[in-house]
Amino acid sequence: MNFFEHQAAARRTSQRLVLLFVLAVIGIVLAVDAVAWLVVGARMDPGESALPMLAAISLLTAAVIGVASMYRIASLSSGGGDSVAAGLGGRLVPEDTTDPSLRRLRNVVEEMAIASGVPTPRLYVLERDAGINAFAAGYAPADAVVAVTRGAIDRLNRDELQGVIAHEFSHVLNGDMRLNIRLIGVLFGIMAISLIGKKILFNGIGWGGGDRRNSGGIAVVLVAAVSAIIIGSIGMFFARMIKAGVSRSRESLADASAVQFTRQTAGLAGALKKIAGLEAGSRLEASADAEEVSHMLFGEGLKASTLFATHPPILERIRALEPSFSGAQLNTLAAQWRHAPPVGLDEDAHLGFASDAAAAPLRPDSAEVSLQPRAVTAQVARPGGDDYARADAILERMPESLREVATRRDSVMPLLAGLLVDAEEALAGRQHAMIGEALGTAQADTAWRLQTQLLADLHPALRLPLAMLAFPALRQFPRPDIERFLALVDRLVHADDRVSLFEYCLGRLLQVQVVEALDPGRNARFGRLKPGGVKQEFATLLSVVADAGHDDPAAAHRAYAAGLAQVLPRDQLPYAPPSNGVQALDAVWGPLDSLDPLAKQVVVEAVTATIACDGRATVAEVELLRTICGVLHCPLPPMLERAA
Repeated sequence: MNFFEHQAAARRTSQRLVLLFVLAVIGIVLAVDAVAWLVVGARMDPGESALPMLAAISLLTAAVIGVASMYRIASLSSGGGDSVAAGLGGRLVPEDTTDPSLRRLRNVVEEMAIASGVPTPRLYVLERDAGINAFAAGYAPADAVVAVTRGAIDRLNRDELQGVIAHEFSHVLNGDMRLNIRLIGVLFGIMAISLIGKKILFNGIGWGGGDRRNSGGIAVVLVAAVSAIIIGSIGMFFARMIKAGVSRSRESLADASAVQFTRQTAGLAGALKKIAGLEAGSRLEASADAEEVSHMLFGEGLKASTLFATHPPILERIRALEPSFSGAQLNTLAAQWRHAPPVGLDEDAHLGFASDAAAAPLRPDSAEVSLQPRAVTAQVARPGGDDYARADAILERMPESLREVATRRDSVMPLLAGLLVDAEEALAGRQHAMIGEALGTAQADTAWRLQTQLLADLHPALRLPLAMLAFPALRQFPRPDIERFLALVDRLVHADDRVSLFEYCLGRLLQVQVVEALDPGRNARFGRLKPGGVKQEFATLLSVVADAGHDDPAAAHRAYAAGLAQVLPRDQLPYAPPSNGVQALDAVWGPLDSLDPLAKQVVVEAVTATIACDGRATVAEVELLRTICGVLHCPLPPMLERAA
């Protein structure tokens, strides 16, 4: 399955989750009703009906479960992945960390973010957990976090760490994170009855103070609490069954995706071997909420029976990567590591990792690349080894001073503003004044210095990747500061009364990958519209793409027709380039992002066919294609030559 098919499958899984939740609630309600009948109903007069009582208890039980689920989902919606990581005791890794092991982790994550076309996730370390584990959490790539245990950082070499991070990135790209967060909320509601019972029981131990007059009431309360715990065990059973059913197949898929991403099995297999062979395994012993997030983890966070296991057996996962690996080999490794536990950084030095950036040089501004629509959609959210090499090349060719500036909170705004400062001196002077008015003179001078000394000579293909590296630092600012900065960006873009493709792309990506992250729960959704309901939006999108990529009106018309034939082959919509150019796209994003996943695949194919009509793809056209994919939440890797 490609990305769009996985998205459609994820929506079906969400629907199945709702059904399982309803069945679990019915089971719990029936159990509560049964207890109520045994305790109260048996004492009723023969002619008295128990139905009103049971109906009231059923409604109350369902309300408790529903309110608990909504409360947990709402609490996660406001904090997104950060609240999950912080709840497990995670510590945020600074963007400018100088710790060698954390710097290695950040480099791996940044490379993979560029290779997969998503903003760099925020990084957390679970410092107190010696087991090897990790998870990705959030509603969408824009607000994703990746958390890694200290055991994984210390024990895994770079290849193995890449394998684990690639596994987590597959969850980011496949939409698993959104499902996992909703699963936390749903399961919290299912287990609410048990939690209430435990609360009553533990807080009621000292009730009464020895007063016999209160003993009867206390006994009733304690019986109710114990009954709630017993009934809650039904909820726990359903919760663990749901987690196991939803998680197991997705973990196998994530392993396969990680191998596709890194183009080697040794790293992921090595990480799994260390989990199986080291005493700490993958357990989260320092995290009280490990049960709640067990379905999100790279490895089993808790001991679980085969029935409730959220992951395939560890040896089965290793053999899927290395079919000849045996239990005897695992025992040998375990014995070896008992005497000399592995140290990841030492293994890196022994293995002598070298960069392969030269294997994927940057393209010139305009190149003869005949892109195939189906090949491009096959790449969406499916980075391969060459994408990773291209990401490595991008980072290698990006000045280290710029990468440092992009990760610092105090310099990220001048950097992004500097990307929009024009080369024409008079216009640049007006923009400098705008920046000074919004950010202060010192920040304006920094933006000017960055533009003249570093950004002016930056390869065009490096501009958007640099901006995306800077987005995590920008997201650290309070909402009012971000909104004021976006107002400044709008003024800089319109300073000369025209909007270039790059300016528009940067502005839109700021909206999608920074602003949307402020309200992650509200912006994460699966669309349901079909292509026939957004015909005019299709026509506007393809007209803008055709006009932007072709100076000759006749060639632009042919490109428009080629794209339209992909999406609406039976319709004859006239080619009419909007007078306001690329800005006309502002009106189409809402309807197009509301398309169902398979319809979005058609959009990407149509845009690709429009760009590829003349057999030439400029950096500006590729940036526009990547921005369109970003706005539609379909991340596109950088190595488009693979789609030729």
